[in-house]
Amino acid sequence: MEYDVIIIGSGPGGYTGAIRCAQLGLKTAIIEKYPTLGGTCLNVGCIPSKALLDSSEHFYNAAHTFAQHGIKLNDLQVDMPQMVHRKQEVVDQTTKGIAFLMKKNKIDTYYGMGSFVDAHTVKIAKTDGGEETIKGKNIVIATGSKPMSFPSMPIDKKRIITSTEALTLEQVPKHMIVIGAGVIGAELGSVFSRLGGKVSFIEFADSMIPTMDKTMGKELQRAIKKLGADFYFKHKVTKVENKGDEVEVSIDTPDGKQITLTGDYCLVSVGRRPYTDGLNLEAAGLQTDSRGKIEVDNNLRTSVPHIYALGDVIRGAMLAHKAEEEGTFIAETIVGQKPHIHYRLIPNVVYTWPEVAAVGYTEEEVKAEGIPYKTGSFPFKALGRARASMDIDGLVKVLAHKETDEILGVHIIGPRAADMIAEAVVAMEFRASAEDISRMSHAHPTYTEAFKEACLAATDNRAINM
Repeated sequence: MEYDVIIIGSGPGGYTGAIRCAQLGLKTAIIEKYPTLGGTCLNVGCIPSKALLDSSEHFYNAAHTFAQHGIKLNDLQVDMPQMVHRKQEVVDQTTKGIAFLMKKNKIDTYYGMGSFVDAHTVKIAKTDGGEETIKGKNIVIATGSKPMSFPSMPIDKKRIITSTEALTLEQVPKHMIVIGAGVIGAELGSVFSRLGGKVSFIEFADSMIPTMDKTMGKELQRAIKKLGADFYFKHKVTKVENKGDEVEVSIDTPDGKQITLTGDYCLVSVGRRPYTDGLNLEAAGLQTDSRGKIEVDNNLRTSVPHIYALGDVIRGAMLAHKAEEEGTFIAETIVGQKPHIHYRLIPNVVYTWPEVAAVGYTEEEVKAEGIPYKTGSFPFKALGRARASMDIDGLVKVLAHKETDEILGVHIIGPRAADMIAEAVVAMEFRASAEDISRMSHAHPTYTEAFKEACLAATDNRAINM
């Protein structure tokens, strides 16, 4: 069988690219090594983690804030097996939806491990046995990433676990030790904190979510500390051992001492690595760089012009929505269109509660680049809507160019930050100034008023409600 486009990997980048190819009239095939479509994001990443984050937040509010709302409950308990069952139902509904979209768009789906025979031929070792070979005029590598680890923290999937195993735990850990306080560690650590477990974060950097604006990390730590979590910043893990019913983590402190933490689980969340294992890239004339990524040009072409790559296997942030944009970009490039992606304006989100969301430059970046800037901030506790919902943690921080007033970056920690950041993305795509946003009517009472107020603060410090 010969196709216009073969896509290896059915995560957000792969399936979005496949659908766009089909919409443009290209005969398209997609290959997935696992039994369900959707990749890490839909099966063991974005979607299931959000299901558990929402469930844990419902429990936490029932236990800690419902009484203030006048809602009285007795004998409140966590039913972890049911929580995990609901999570899986969400996953199943979502992955079945992707399978439906493949059929709707007449995309041929192959289940099995795809690998290159040559630059135009892909062999599929089928999940149900046997092999099949297909050819493509264009091929897209969209195979995503896997959790990273280090020799000092060997994953056994029993006591020393990754995010994948953490999503299936059917009991709340008495003490979960989280190595890495980045996005994944923060999200899953907050789940088990809200369910009543003790959580200790060990982070080599000096703050939570260290790649984001420092203000966000400080505010998030303050919020999660209220849940009872402990933090060990600038600490280095030297050894992790499964002791049977518990796990021991040895740590070097900043002052040269060594301490040991003991818990029933250790979640290793030290990042992810590009996953190109088994693709036989050499047969297609491809190779990876020192970090395991596939090099691409500005059109996402590899060194072999008809082979493209996207998402976690190439440069840039490992974000599902970045991969989606790249899937669409590649499809449109193949048919001769001239699409564009503004990578600086791809938002980043942490789905804790309060949520964290950001787009554009951080304050540290504008300082490092010598860009003249001004800032404006507004706390959610000054908003009537936030007080009504009892979501008063956090703030909106706006960075604007000191001379032109153009918005350079927006950083939000607070209720529904993940949804609010879209307004900032739209504004920055059209190169809006802080003054532009401050002149636009925002419905009252809403959380998004905080964005307007922060823009007012950035233009001559004229916020109204502070």
